[in-house]
Amino acid sequence: MATVKAKRKAKATQKKAQGNNKASKLVAGVFKRETLKVNGVDTVMYVGGSGDPLVFFHGAGTATGIEFAAPWTKKFKVYLPFHPGFGESGDGEFNCIDDYVLHYLDMFDQLKLDKVNLVGLSMGGWIASTFATQNSHRLNKLVLVAPAGLKVEKHPNQDIFKLKPEEFPLYLAHNLDTFLKFLPAPDTPAFFDFIVGNYRETTSWARLAWERAYDLNLPKWLHRISVPTLLLYGDKDRIVPWQQSKEWAKLIPDAKVQIIKNAGHIVLDEKPEAVTKIMDFLSK
Repeated sequence: MATVKAKRKAKATQKKAQGNNKASKLVAGVFKRETLKVNGVDTVMYVGGSGDPLVFFHGAGTATGIEFAAPWTKKFKVYLPFHPGFGESGDGEFNCIDDYVLHYLDMFDQLKLDKVNLVGLSMGGWIASTFATQNSHRLNKLVLVAPAGLKVEKHPNQDIFKLKPEEFPLYLAHNLDTFLKFLPAPDTPAFFDFIVGNYRETTSWARLAWERAYDLNLPKWLHRISVPTLLLYGDKDRIVPWQQSKEWAKLIPDAKVQIIKNAGHIVLDEKPEAVTKIMDFLSK
């Protein structure tokens, strides 16, 4: 605990955090903030670039922001929506993964996005994979980054509700500094916003995953995914073990697997090569 606090204080003087879930100044000028009311829910997204649409579904926390996605704007028009109940979006009655799937179908329709490249991380991977089983005709390609959603007996997901607060950063990143740089300095308004936002997002995730962070029915429908699919993991992921990729690859036809060395759960923030691998896959 003391080590984590000390590192956090040191990093706070070097780089401002995104703990309040606002887009970093580092990506201002790359992404534009937009708000869309989707079935009564204010849905905030950051949009940038040009080309074929690429939509990213984030995981169960948004503290690390959107800086990682800037390179994608060189080849794609990138949409980075916050799920209802997360980040800057409003709240709603979202109690199961299908609620999010239908929310995004509505959003795609409003934006007139007929077909997209879809990338999902962790919880976002669960949403994306479920979306793809039902709506492959709306996708060009699919990327699942350390997705939740499957029960893998030999390599189970870490139950984050059992972690102590001081343990959580150690499970998110292999290199602790990768996560700590996003935390605001203690005793600042930004840190208070971070605590409140984190509580709200944890509550939203708990509505989906308090009993289990997987869908027992998902395995029997993954064969319906009919678009090229990439499964990407960090080999040091302590929340969703990379060994789960084998089970996903068996269930999704012709899925490819990419394991990034020396990276944890927030692999896209930790290793720029992971972002590049995804861009290369989607560009082929």
